[in-house]
Amino acid sequence: MALIELDLTIQPDPTLRSLPPAHRYRIPGLLLVAVLLLALGGASTGAPTLWRHLGAVPPPGGTETQSRLVGDRVYTMASAGAERITTAWQLDSPPRRLWTVRFPAQVTGPDDVGFGGVEARPAGDMLLLSDGPATTVVDAATGGIRWRSPVGVTPLAGGRIGVTQTQVFRPGTVYDQDSGEPGLLYFSSTGEPHVEPPVRTEIRGVDLRTGATVWTDAVGGSVNVFTAPGDAATVLVLASDRLERIDGDTGEVGRTLRLPKIGDSGPAGGSLADGLLLVRYGDYAFDGQEVAYAPDTLAKRWQRSVPEVLLDPPDCANLLCAGPRAALDVLDPATGRAAWRAPAEVDLGEHDGYVLEKEPDTGAPLRLVDRATGAARVDLTGWDAGLTADQSLPLVLRRSLEAGKSAFGVVLAGKDQVQLLGASTGPVSDCTSDRHYVMCRGNEGLEVWAYSP
Repeated sequence: MALIELDLTIQPDPTLRSLPPAHRYRIPGLLLVAVLLLALGGASTGAPTLWRHLGAVPPPGGTETQSRLVGDRVYTMASAGAERITTAWQLDSPPRRLWTVRFPAQVTGPDDVGFGGVEARPAGDMLLLSDGPATTVVDAATGGIRWRSPVGVTPLAGGRIGVTQTQVFRPGTVYDQDSGEPGLLYFSSTGEPHVEPPVRTEIRGVDLRTGATVWTDAVGGSVNVFTAPGDAATVLVLASDRLERIDGDTGEVGRTLRLPKIGDSGPAGGSLADGLLLVRYGDYAFDGQEVAYAPDTLAKRWQRSVPEVLLDPPDCANLLCAGPRAALDVLDPATGRAAWRAPAEVDLGEHDGYVLEKEPDTGAPLRLVDRATGAARVDLTGWDAGLTADQSLPLVLRRSLEAGKSAFGVVLAGKDQVQLLGASTGPVSDCTSDRHYVMCRGNEGLEVWAYSP
C-alpha cells in the first residue's frame, strides 16, 4: 500500500433593506418569542432581533446539486454531463436570479487522484468557481468568464492578486497505481501522484481580473504556501531550508529566515493556527519538534516536542492543542505551553472570541468557553448544530422542533448568552449561516431568512 507523505505539497488556503415600522412586528414577534421560550427551555432573548423570511431559491436541476451562501448571495451548482452549471441569486425579498454560467466539470485521468471540491469564493469584483483544483474566474456582477486556471487559485487580501503553485517533476516519476507498489507519494497541483518529490515549485502571483502573471518565484523541491493573516496581500512560503514573506502585489521578498535542522531533521510541513505559523520538524510518523513563528516578522516564538501523529487525533480546527481526546490540552499561543485541559472526548475550535466544544461524532455544540482559561461561558445544551463555518462570525445555532421545523439562535461576541432569532414555518435541513442570513433546504427549495441581532 502506498503512503501519502505529509510534506510540503499542501495547497495554499449586506445590508438589509429598509423595514416597515416596528409596530407591524410587535404582536407576531411577541407570539414567536413566547413559543420559542417554551420550546428552548428559557434561553435568553437578549436585545430585540429581526427575523425575516426572504423566500426560497429554486433548487438547481441536474445531478450532484450543491449551494453556497456567500455574503448577500446564494450560488447554486449542479452537474450536467461534462459541465458545472452555477446560478447566482441576490438575496432580496424574494431572492432574485442574477446570472447563470457553465464551466467544465472536473475530469480525473487514470493516473490522477481527485481532490478539492466544488466551491465559490468572492475576490474583489471577481468570483472564483472551483471544481477540484481547476478554477474558473468570472465577473461577479455579470457571470462573464474572465479566465481559467488548471490549478487552484488562492485570492489574497484586497481581491486584486491571486496565487498559484505548480510542481515540476523529473520525467518518468509518475506513480503506476496498478502496481500497488508501497512508498511515499508526492502530488502535483492537479492531483497526479509521483514517486519522487518535485525538482522545484513555481509560485505565481496573478491578476485576478485577467489571469496575467504579475510575478514568479521558483523554489527548489516542495513548499507550503500560505496567505498571511491580516489585511495586507502577503504570502508566506515555507521551503525545506527557509521561510519567506513575500509582498503579494509585487512578488518582492520582504523577509527571509533560514531554517537550520533540529538534530537530523529539517522542516516537513507547516500550518497556520492561532495567529502563528507552525513548522513541523521530522517525519510525522515519529516524535518530532514544532516551532512557532510570527507571520509578520518571522521571529521565533517558541519550540516544543510533539508526538507522532495519532491514529484518531482530535479536531482542534484553528486552535492550538496537544494530546489525544482523552487528555486534550489547549495551548497558550504566547508560550506554546498548556493553558488548560479540555473535557474528555470533545473537538474544539475558536469561534468569534470563544472556544467552541463539540461532540466528536455528531458535531453538536456543547459549550462556549473562555479562550484563556477554559471557563464555561455559554451552555449550548439542547441545540443540535452550529451553522456558522467562518470563525470570525457570530455563532448561529439550530434546534429541531416538531414536524421537521427548526428554531434558530445566535451568540454574539462577548454577550455570553444565546439570543433567539426565530423559527422556520416548515421542515428544513442542511442549514448554514453567515453574518446576516440563514439558509436551509426546505420543501420549496433553499429557504432564506435575514436576521439582525
